[in-house]
Amino acid sequence: MKVLLMTSKERVKRYSDLSSLPKHWTLVFAEYESNTQKLLNMGGDADVIFVDAIQPVTEELINSMPNLKLIHSEGVGYDRIDIKAAARKGVFVCNNAAANSKAVAEQAILLMLSVLRRTVEGNTAVRQGKQIEAKSKWSLEGIKELWSCHVGIIGMGAIGRETAKRLKAFESKVSYYSRHRLPKNLEEELGAHYLPFEDILKQCDIVSLHLPANAETRNLMDLEKFSIMKPSAILINTARGDIVNQDDLIAALKNNLIAGAGLDTISPEPVTIDNPLIQLPKEILSKITFSPHIGGVTEQAFADMHRFVWDNIKRIDQGNRPKNIVNG
Repeated sequence: MKVLLMTSKERVKRYSDLSSLPKHWTLVFAEYESNTQKLLNMGGDADVIFVDAIQPVTEELINSMPNLKLIHSEGVGYDRIDIKAAARKGVFVCNNAAANSKAVAEQAILLMLSVLRRTVEGNTAVRQGKQIEAKSKWSLEGIKELWSCHVGIIGMGAIGRETAKRLKAFESKVSYYSRHRLPKNLEEELGAHYLPFEDILKQCDIVSLHLPANAETRNLMDLEKFSIMKPSAILINTARGDIVNQDDLIAALKNNLIAGAGLDTISPEPVTIDNPLIQLPKEILSKITFSPHIGGVTEQAFADMHRFVWDNIKRIDQGNRPKNIVNG
């Protein structure tokens, strides 16, 4: 059994108990190499690819690896893996569904509070000796408390549900939209009631995205959707940057269609300094709060995810079907 690891060697060493792996396994660390030929030179005969969720696994690479049986995302996302090419070749693609749901839900709440309380802007004001000016100005402009907000969750999978649980503790009013409505008893348990997508946009003070990136969701949040939202509303995205049309988000903030955004992820990754969302005009600079896509990268989440990946590889090694297959 040979495993090609297309992720951080240091991270694998920290969060995986490599001493517990079978002695006949060979691990090849490719780190973040993306050149197909170099990857094939390093581990073209590998049985498994263990890949960072933002690393691409192309059709060319898949078709050039004769022994490949499993491609496993280190995280929840798998949109950079060509799952159709893998399916055609009979290769399983698996992810870590729900393993980091609590961690990402915490990040969503953090961003809600950060935007409402203008945390980044406030930190800058204090460091510049402008604490009193900021306090006086913001007390007149008004600061909302999270309990007073109607929060709309778009996508009620594991992360959406964990976010709803935490919002219940804040006593926020919570609504959700999902393709499949939850059972009534689960809605009651979470303190969340169902609303159609457009009604979420119209009614909610905070709209929080918890969707996968695919053909249906890419650019879901565009100028048309922002125009439906309240001018005082904020957008939270801890899912995938592709879900938000970034040019339209900038336009929406410039034209006061919405009040702000908290973003754990933007597109493409890795984020470069020339990304339009980084180069914001001064008048809307403070309207976006960023975090560096760290929602799911807590110690607990990584330990759980790595344990699951190695267990799934053991299933393949033993001729068994892996868990969390995403390509049918």
